[in-house]
Amino acid sequence: MLKRSIKLGGLLGALITTPVLAIMGLAATWLGFTFVPFAFFNWFTRILPGPIVTFGIDMMIEALRFLGIDVADAAKTAEQVAAIVMFLALGILLSVILTAVLDSLRSKANLLAGLIISAIVAVPITLIVFLHGQPSVPVTLDLLWSFILFIIWGTTLALSYRRLRTHDEEITEQTLENRALERIDRRQFLITLGVGSASITVIGAGLAGVLSRQERSRAQVSKSGADQVYQIPSLPNVNDPVKPAPGTRLEYTPLEDHYKVFIQLESTVIGEESWTLPIQGLVDNPLTLTLDDLRNNYPSRDQYVTLSCISGRIPTTLISTTLWTGVSLQEILAEAKVRPEARYLHISSGDGFYETVDLELIESDERIMLCYAWDGKPLPEDHGFPLRIWIPDRFGMKQPKWITGIEVSDEYVPGYWVERGWDEVARVRARSVIDTVAVDHIHERDGQTLVPIGGIAFSGARETSRVEVSVDGGSWQEAQLRTPLSETTWVIWRYDWPFESGAHTFQVRCFEGDGVPQIVEDRSPRPSGATGIHSRSERFPPRDT
Repeated sequence: MLKRSIKLGGLLGALITTPVLAIMGLAATWLGFTFVPFAFFNWFTRILPGPIVTFGIDMMIEALRFLGIDVADAAKTAEQVAAIVMFLALGILLSVILTAVLDSLRSKANLLAGLIISAIVAVPITLIVFLHGQPSVPVTLDLLWSFILFIIWGTTLALSYRRLRTHDEEITEQTLENRALERIDRRQFLITLGVGSASITVIGAGLAGVLSRQERSRAQVSKSGADQVYQIPSLPNVNDPVKPAPGTRLEYTPLEDHYKVFIQLESTVIGEESWTLPIQGLVDNPLTLTLDDLRNNYPSRDQYVTLSCISGRIPTTLISTTLWTGVSLQEILAEAKVRPEARYLHISSGDGFYETVDLELIESDERIMLCYAWDGKPLPEDHGFPLRIWIPDRFGMKQPKWITGIEVSDEYVPGYWVERGWDEVARVRARSVIDTVAVDHIHERDGQTLVPIGGIAFSGARETSRVEVSVDGGSWQEAQLRTPLSETTWVIWRYDWPFESGAHTFQVRCFEGDGVPQIVEDRSPRPSGATGIHSRSERFPPRDT
């Protein structure tokens, strides 16, 4: 009997939870309510121990790489799918528990018990929504919607289970003919429930998808018009004679292609009209700055920046280059009048992220900026609007987005990812990558047949002085370097290899500005960033003569 109750509870849980997920998706997209599975996932990953979270990230990245899927494009989608599957599994588990409790009561009071248990489930879910939701409706309305929805979920489950249990109890007292009729009635009830569940799911998910696409279109139209406040200067190396080998990634990353990594399942949305930046703690002149204050009251600075994620493998697509605009943090702290005993900045973010920056580092580098524009226009929502920090020579994990507060302190507090086992300094590791072996662009020069090979090399803020290529384990040959956009961006390299038919393996290595070679030993990204030599193999058929 218990086994049958578990199966029935699981079936009802799947049939009822699935359309509830669709309804939540539609309400989130259309009306701006919190999508509860995402809020639950955000909460769950916060309470898990750091090594478990990191293990999950590693497994996801490796699975995407195994499937040949671009990590930069698909990682967030994979997390969102995992969140939905997790919440569906949770709904099924809670349904099994609820039906087991109702089964043990064996009375008409099980409907009241269902309501009580539903309320018990709804309360923590609503609390999670309060802590981790991002509604665009009033918070009270968002919480009320979540609570009522789960009361309806539990009530529907209890009513469905009671209907089926009533059939089971009555069938024991009926003739064989009536038993057959009851089995048909029970099957019809489950079919009706299944059809209703599927219909609601398809309609809800379809409408949510349509509305989501419309919203993205409206956002793109809005950002392509009035928001273009700043102008991009022409690239500084436009006349450089070294041209990238065909197939090398773009030297300057279009905004829509810039990689995105953040701890929530969705980007944090902060309205400019309500946002201020408080700078407090060990300062004699506490500040509360608006975005207009930052734009208008301090000298702006532009910097071409390559940003990379510490979790990227070799090679990785979690690396991009764009133009950053902001204000030197030294300027702002000078106005705040930091006290002599202060040693650290504690930076908090709207998505719950936090990081600590050493004041000595800020004092030693005027380039460290609070950034409010990328690519000549306001920061995109996905990349930290209204404000983020840039620290040269550090991986992205040390650079908070959606900044909401800065506290000057004399105490060190480990940052979000440092607490979860990643490197405390997170200094960028020099690395080089082969983007292309351009077999379709073989050309002749001075009587020699050449194959263009190219890619990028990046050494943080330490610049790259040399890139070398080895073929089939032979001697290292120096590649040409295109002048980088700045001292803090990647460099494009090119090597024209003398053609030889057959199978060949190409390797690349780089050297920092002072001649220090990149680390050649293969190391995983955790905890300090991946290292190793990138290689690529190609087979060349004999050329016609």
